[in-house]
Amino acid sequence: MRRVSWVLLAAVLCFTLVLSGCGGKKDAEGVIKDLAKVADQLEGEKGAYQGKGVMTINTGSTPQQYEVEVWYQAPSYYRISLTNGQKDLTQIVLRNDEGVFVLTPSLNKSFRFKSDWPENQGQVYLYQTMLGSILSDSTRQFAEIEDAYVFEVAANYHSHALVRQKIWLAKDNYSPKQIQVSDSEAKVVVDVRFSDFTFDTNLTKDSFDTNRNLSAMNEENKDVMAEVGEDGKPVAQGDPAGEQPGTAAEPAAAQHLGAFGIIEPSYTPAGVVSKGIQEMANSEDHAVILRYDGIYQYTIMESRPLDRAVSLAPGQVIDLGFTVALLTGDEQQTLTWTTEGVEYRITSGNLPASEMVQIAASMHGQSGK
Repeated sequence: MRRVSWVLLAAVLCFTLVLSGCGGKKDAEGVIKDLAKVADQLEGEKGAYQGKGVMTINTGSTPQQYEVEVWYQAPSYYRISLTNGQKDLTQIVLRNDEGVFVLTPSLNKSFRFKSDWPENQGQVYLYQTMLGSILSDSTRQFAEIEDAYVFEVAANYHSHALVRQKIWLAKDNYSPKQIQVSDSEAKVVVDVRFSDFTFDTNLTKDSFDTNRNLSAMNEENKDVMAEVGEDGKPVAQGDPAGEQPGTAAEPAAAQHLGAFGIIEPSYTPAGVVSKGIQEMANSEDHAVILRYDGIYQYTIMESRPLDRAVSLAPGQVIDLGFTVALLTGDEQQTLTWTTEGVEYRITSGNLPASEMVQIAASMHGQSGK
C-alpha cells in the first residue's frame, strides 16, 4: 500500500512539473548546444531566413528609426534593406556571386566592390552575428523569461563605444526577438526589435539577383553602376539613357546642391581640436573640408556628388547601423559613406578605424549649420 502511495505521489509530481513547464526546462548548456546546431544548419544547403523589424539608433541629437529587412540564403547570399521612414530614404546592401553591391535609390546610384562582407565583421541585425556572439563568449550571462531566452554577451563591433549586447531568442525556435547594444555606461545605443522572423522562406538564388533588385526601384531612379576592378580603378560603364549629370533625370537631392548645411560631428577624440572649415572654391558638388589636429590629424570632406556612378577602391565594409561605409587605404585610411544625399569621407594617417566609426555615428541625425 505504501509503495502504491509513493508511485501515485511521483506521478502527481511529474504531472505538476509538466503543467508548469519545468519538465521541459532547458539550462544554459542545453540551449547553447541547440544554438550550435542551428548555426550549423544555417551553413547547410537549405539554410535560409527572412526577418524584419525596427532599429532605433541613439547616437545623434535625436533617436533615429529604421525599418530593417534581412534576407539570407546559403551559402552566402544576403540582402539587407534599411529605410528611414521619416525621410523616406532606403539603402540596400546585396551580396551574390558577383560581389557586394550597395544600392541607393534616393541618390540614383549604386556601386560594386570586392569584399568578404559580412564574414569579416559582425552586423547587429544578422542572425549569424547574434549566434556567433553568444557561442563565442564564455562569460555570457543567461536568463529565462516567459517566452524567451535572454543572453548578455560582449559586443564585437568596430566601435569601441559598443561594449555589451543583450539578445532575446524565442523559446520555441530560437528566432531573434530583440537585441540591444550598449556603451560602457550601459546606455542603449542600438535597439533592434523584430516583428517577424521565419526560417521557412521562399527565397531562391534569384531573390538576390542584382538586376531583379534594381528593377524593383522606381524607374526614374534607375541606377548606373560602377564596377571596380582588381586594381581599384572603375571599369567603364555606358550611360544607357544618354543623359548627363545635372539633367532632369537627376534625383532631387542632386538638383539642390546648395540646400544643405555643414554637418559637424558631436564627438571629437580627446586631445583633438577643430582647425576650421574650408569651402572648396568652384566645386560643382559643393564640397567642404573640416580639419582637425592634435593627437590625431584628420579631415572630413562633405559633398553632394554629381556623378551617378560611384567608384570606390576595394576595401573593408563597415556597418554604421544607419548605412554601410567602406574603409580603404593602408598607411592613410579613408572611411567613405553616403546618407541623405551627402557623401562623407574621413581621411587620416593615424586616426584608428574605431574612432572614425564613432565620429561618423556622431554626425548622423545632426542638422546642417
